[in-house]
Amino acid sequence: MAQPNDGSGRAPVAIVRPTTSVTSGVAVTQKLVSAAVAFGDLLRGTFGPNGLDKMMYKTSGETAVTNDGAKIVAELLVKHPAAKAFVQLAESQENACGDGVTGCLIVASELMREAGRLLEKGLHPLVLVEGYQRALEVTLSTLDQRVVRILPTDTDRLMAVAKTAMMGTTAETGSDHLAQCIVNAAQTVATNQDGVLHVRTQDVRMAKRGNGSIADSRLVSGLILEHRLDLDRLPRNLSNGTIAVLSCPLEIESASRDSEIEVTSPDQWVAFMDAEETQLEQKSQAVLASGATLVFCAEGIDPRVLHRLADAGVFALANLERAGAEDIAAATGAMMIDHLDSLDDNTLGSFETMHIETLEGDDARRERLHINAGPNAGLATVDVGGGDGVASEEIIRGLYDALCSVTSAMETGEVLLGGGSLHMAASLAIKEDAESQGGRERLAMEAFARALEAIPASLATNAGHDHLDTLLTLRSLHRDGSPNSGVQHTGHAGQIDTAWSSAETLAHAIEAACETACGLLRVDQVISARGD
Repeated sequence: MAQPNDGSGRAPVAIVRPTTSVTSGVAVTQKLVSAAVAFGDLLRGTFGPNGLDKMMYKTSGETAVTNDGAKIVAELLVKHPAAKAFVQLAESQENACGDGVTGCLIVASELMREAGRLLEKGLHPLVLVEGYQRALEVTLSTLDQRVVRILPTDTDRLMAVAKTAMMGTTAETGSDHLAQCIVNAAQTVATNQDGVLHVRTQDVRMAKRGNGSIADSRLVSGLILEHRLDLDRLPRNLSNGTIAVLSCPLEIESASRDSEIEVTSPDQWVAFMDAEETQLEQKSQAVLASGATLVFCAEGIDPRVLHRLADAGVFALANLERAGAEDIAAATGAMMIDHLDSLDDNTLGSFETMHIETLEGDDARRERLHINAGPNAGLATVDVGGGDGVASEEIIRGLYDALCSVTSAMETGEVLLGGGSLHMAASLAIKEDAESQGGRERLAMEAFARALEAIPASLATNAGHDHLDTLLTLRSLHRDGSPNSGVQHTGHAGQIDTAWSSAETLAHAIEAACETACGLLRVDQVISARGD
């Protein structure tokens, strides 16, 4: 028999399973806000230069120690719908900018916390969303006013951006040296297309050296290839030569179908072998005639051809993965050749130096090929020193964040002071603009302003200082005409001159946080088929 609607969100007739729970009204807000706040509190302690690490222990027994927001979120097994929205937010920020995930999630969490308080007092969700969007416009306007324009050749400012991104990570230990490597790598692979600068992070590679320390890290304007040599007497040091990259084999190719050849006399057998030798000699001569001093082949090279090339002082390496061969071609300006007839001067790439580095590992000897293609290299590689374990992976994550921030700053030419300086300036601007609002949107705008202050508050708290004292001092400095004030490395409020961030990263983080919070605030019912 149909039951009357009791206001719980269920229809007069049963359209869902009895185990399905429907949550409506204030309980929805509490459910979403609680999950969002818990997510933000989980990451808050990792934020900033004084943030601590999280140790995550997987069901497989593997452990990971990191304070990178994107890594932490990726490792969590999240089941709450609001928390899943935050996971998607983190992925969006990481995919768009490559950095700023933790700050983005903290702002989104605080927006939900502030929204929960106002919704409990009876403020309509749509009014709250409208106020948030108005505050976002003021924030972005403040950001545009505070942007500092830089050139792609402004190495000092770009190094400051890189060091700021590495603050609080393991990579901070050698921040000066590593920042220089990252900036030089980005400037090496930068290209100008129709007057627009493009810097692809995919063109900068990270290689694990496997020994030494962070101080041993260095930049190679080209590639580092780890591959066992096919012949010990191959040249181990070459300079100022050309490179051929082949996708065709330098050996006798097998027939696609089985066939038999009947040999009736020794002369026929000798002629058969001579024809094979002639064919291999022609392949060798074709390579030598091109003038290439380095030959890389994605297929096999016959030992006789390899010895012939080695006798002529040519370095040859066979059976490379196709992706590796394509990287060599991209780094040196060579073309992938699928037939020897196409091999000529126009298809060759160039390099400045090549040398083989031999490292003795615990299991076996490692041979690493360093190809330096010079300042016009299409790819660059940061050879990261240190062990081959968790610590090295954390260093590479810090370097990747720095690389993404540097490339963003180079492409847009816009940077901003860090240390929560923008967030405090935007917070004050929002409060001032809210004074002109006569409706309830003003309450939402003031809540947005308080949420932005969570960034400098977290920086102060993680440095061991009372966040309220720091916020009051920082507000006073901004109101008294010190717009370049922020939370310093020590946790105190004061002038900031070394912490710089990409303006695009900060803008996207605040926009994405606001969009996610507004999307969750539009939810009026939570329907769970599991009954929880």
